[in-house]
Amino acid sequence: MSAANSTLTQERLKELLHYNPETGAFIWISKPAPRANRIKVGSVAGSNKGNGYVQIQIDGKNYLAQRLAYLFVHGRMPVGDIDHSDGNPSNNRLSNLRDVTHAQNIQNQRTPNKRNTSGFLGVSFRPDTSKYAAYISTDGKRKVLGCFDSAEDAHAAYLKAKRKLHEFCTI
Repeated sequence: MSAANSTLTQERLKELLHYNPETGAFIWISKPAPRANRIKVGSVAGSNKGNGYVQIQIDGKNYLAQRLAYLFVHGRMPVGDIDHSDGNPSNNRLSNLRDVTHAQNIQNQRTPNKRNTSGFLGVSFRPDTSKYAAYISTDGKRKVLGCFDSAEDAHAAYLKAKRKLHEFCTI
């Protein structure tokens, strides 16, 4: 959970934390409050809440580390989403972070939706034809790429189209 309407400034962030753009790690350089007993100066800041994203609490608000990295380096919060180019949400190296629109961010999706039963991104099984259909969305429109005998063939067609149509895709 990031604090979208935050008043956190780069100055305040740099009072509390050091960011290493080569490793993506934040290190506490001072405590955010006198009674912040769990925080040890010199320790790595943040915790993974189970979804891979690192969260850091500052002044009672939770921030995603990738957004703090952007603030630390650029002096302002990002306008859009922060995309992890390599698809790893805990890799907060500066070279791995991009300020993108939400539409651009979802172009870099690497895993299928939880409801997907084929196990492949962009592929669903069609019981009426007993085939695997490949789909891709671009500009808000869903396009059928074809039907295939195997999920692997449908996924290959999806990846080929994804690399052509989704400019922010890195797979």
